[in-house]
Amino acid sequence: MTGDTVQAGPDEQLRLRLPAGPAVWCTNGPAAVAMWREMQPPGAYHRVAHRLPAAATVLDIGANIGLMAVHCARVRPDVRVVAAEPAPDLHACLVRNLAEHAAPGWQAECAAVADRPGELRFTYYPQAPGNSGVYADRRADDEITLAYLRNSGVDAEDAEELVEGLHDGIEFTVPALTVSELIRRHGVARVDLLKVDVERAEMDVLRGVEDEHWPLIGAVVAEVHDEDERLARFTALLRSRGFTVTARQDPLLKGTGLYDVEAERHGF
Repeated sequence: MTGDTVQAGPDEQLRLRLPAGPAVWCTNGPAAVAMWREMQPPGAYHRVAHRLPAAATVLDIGANIGLMAVHCARVRPDVRVVAAEPAPDLHACLVRNLAEHAAPGWQAECAAVADRPGELRFTYYPQAPGNSGVYADRRADDEITLAYLRNSGVDAEDAEELVEGLHDGIEFTVPALTVSELIRRHGVARVDLLKVDVERAEMDVLRGVEDEHWPLIGAVVAEVHDEDERLARFTALLRSRGFTVTARQDPLLKGTGLYDVEAERHGF
């Protein structure tokens, strides 16, 4: 693992200095380093963060431990973050990281974001927290990780060993709310960036945006699992709402259905 020595903190949280980045709280050091890579150039999260205006508001859906929010705050120290993460262990780290790195005024909900409020069954992967979700699929998640490792130059046999047990999950029930509920609850007047990383629940998140709130959203960045034509449906919905949309695939994810989607509303 790259970065400084990991140290244990309260409630089994870990303190880690990220490669070329800040010290953060996490539950799994290697997973945090891998997620931090997604914030670096030439990735989509890096690009959209550097397009944020001054005093921007970011809705971070599927925030995990808050690395996207931390990255945005490094680019725009005055950014306001409203985040949602349903896994309690990850939410606890999110709160600490926002307190240390984000501007005053941040909020962090311990909830999933869906197409309607209520409760959902959630699968948490302690060894691969970034792959946790309400639509977790152990076999599919193993295959994606294997492809990523092979594309990274890891020997096929070694990759199989690394994936063994990686997606052993813990199931529990979590509260669910919608993007529109977040907007109302926290008095959000403008969403400069809606970030969505929810492991196959991407369409649910967009369906939870009510008609009155779409004009408040200026840009979207999302990781989309292209299963059952989800990428086409996701991009079509955004285009129908007036966004210009681009989809790209990280070379390390070649052979998987994972894509990064960037959408902007011109003149916002």
